[in-house]
Amino acid sequence: MTSHRYSSFEEIDDRLKILKLKTEIDKESFRHDVLKFKKNITPAILSGGIGGMVQIAILTFITKNLAKILRKESKD
Repeated sequence: MTSHRYSSFEEIDDRLKILKLKTEIDKESFRHDVLKFKKNITPAILSGGIGGMVQIAILTFITKNLAKILRKESKD
């Protein structure tokens, strides 16, 4: 990360707004990627029999926990 000298508080505020928006974009992109992964991986797992059921359980557990983490972060 590069250091930058700011000449005013307005400049700092603008930079913070940009960083906040970038963070929100990254979070939404991550959410989209998780949903896309879940949608694409489920049919492949279903064809896996008993092992596929275990994989579905693990995938469900992971996605629920990721959703909880993302909700917690969005509240902050």
